[in-house]
Amino acid sequence: MLQGIIDNAGTIVISLMLIVMVAGILVLLHRDKKQGKSSCGGNCGCCPMSGSCHNQ
Repeated sequence: MLQGIIDNAGTIVISLMLIVMVAGILVLLHRDKKQGKSSCGGNCGCCPMSGSCHNQ
């Protein structure tokens, strides 16, 4: 078992780093949503959802 962990140490480290990065992104998105921030740029002319997200 220990030899398997040693043989795959690089894969394990990279996987853990990716998991931490994705978790951090999800936390930031959740925090921004709670604060009322949005990724909408406000340019509804080229948006396919132009009639449904903002009150005209």
